[in-house]
Amino acid sequence: MPAGPPPRAPGTSGGCLAVLDPATCETFDEAPDQRPDELDAIVGRAHAAWRGWRADPAARTTALLAAADAVEAAGADLAPLLTREQGKPLAESYAEVARTAARLRYFAELGPETQPITDGRPVRSEIRWRPLGPVAAIVPWNFPLQLASAKFAPALAAGNTMVLKPSPFTPLATRLLASVLVSALPPDVLTIVTGREPLGARLASHPGIRHVTFTGSVPTGRAVARAATASLAPVTLELGGNDAAILLEDVEVERIADRLFWAAFRNCGQVCMAVKRLYAPARLYSQVVEALAQRAKSAVVGSGLDPGSQLGPVSNAPQLARVEHYTALALADGARAVAGGHRLDRPGYFFAPTILADVPPDSPVVTQEQFGPVLPVLPYVSLDGAIEAANDTGFGLGGSVWGTDLDRAEAVAGQLECGTAWVNHHAETSLAQPFAGVKDSGVGVAGGPWGLYGNLSPFVVHRPVEV
Repeated sequence: MPAGPPPRAPGTSGGCLAVLDPATCETFDEAPDQRPDELDAIVGRAHAAWRGWRADPAARTTALLAAADAVEAAGADLAPLLTREQGKPLAESYAEVARTAARLRYFAELGPETQPITDGRPVRSEIRWRPLGPVAAIVPWNFPLQLASAKFAPALAAGNTMVLKPSPFTPLATRLLASVLVSALPPDVLTIVTGREPLGARLASHPGIRHVTFTGSVPTGRAVARAATASLAPVTLELGGNDAAILLEDVEVERIADRLFWAAFRNCGQVCMAVKRLYAPARLYSQVVEALAQRAKSAVVGSGLDPGSQLGPVSNAPQLARVEHYTALALADGARAVAGGHRLDRPGYFFAPTILADVPPDSPVVTQEQFGPVLPVLPYVSLDGAIEAANDTGFGLGGSVWGTDLDRAEAVAGQLECGTAWVNHHAETSLAQPFAGVKDSGVGVAGGPWGLYGNLSPFVVHRPVEV
């Protein structure tokens, strides 16, 4: 997610959040603007529900599998609503719903393993695992359902309950998801709260919360971590990235251009692990810029509900302003917009897919996470210099290397300072893999067994071998 202060919440109307369609800038629905003082009762009910939920692992598995079925069955309702409030093409919303169901199934079948301790003493010792209690989750607006499920699926599978707060820009699909899950989950196992700040800060600092998990900007993540210290709750923070892609001298530009373009522009560039900086060999620089510019110019931009749209609008007004600002700074410093570079003259938060060439390396569009449909392309002469530039950032979420010699590309990828590195692709993940960043990109690990164990605490039992 982008660095900087969190975006202002949408306007309110009679104690409700007004939810805008980013393709039209028009309000089309509302969500409750809940008060922070309502959290005491909500967290109390989550704690009461935890007692029964944690006690029966087999029942949890059955419930989570039923929840996955319910999500799939509701796809025709969830996906259009998600597109309406977030802006992404409808096909991507359906994919997000499918990923939500798949994650529920994955964690439903994943359980902690008791581990014996062998240390030579005449005792039998083993590590068992216990759920933590009520977990707080705060999720952003770019993947509302997918990121929500990335938090509640492992937390619930581990035997915890959860209170989840979506972004005030995208509360509707998450609330509908909760109503879908009611048929499968016991009451108060998963509760959705919606509202403006200080609701999130109060949730993170609530004394009844045993673990706080957050995805968003670095400054807000630091604020969440400070809030959680009030109750000494552990935190898991995914704080975005400024992923670099490095092209090697032997890369076949036309062969990888489509993959590279969509690695940067999927979901209108609003992906934490999207390619946000591209380093190309000086010899291939013009060819790379032109290949990407052609794809940017031909991409169909429109309402996500239009079947022909490949890119939707930027999701909200503050983020559009950020993208415009960083692009304008780069152009003022001498960068060239080989494609795009401007807002589209139509209703909605549309920004033309933009390829920037000749960008100063210290421009904010390079050094910060712009989080939009803009890609700066920078030339390099020395591969070592490109690696150094790729690593010269406070972020460390992902990165990629592209070339024909896979062994060499993998060796270069191994030098990137990030949590995940790809060769000849980018931002593709598995439910079974760990997902974590280094430096300012996060604290803790999500995904796979690591995500499950992050929602558990070890409990050691010792007993004599003989009476």
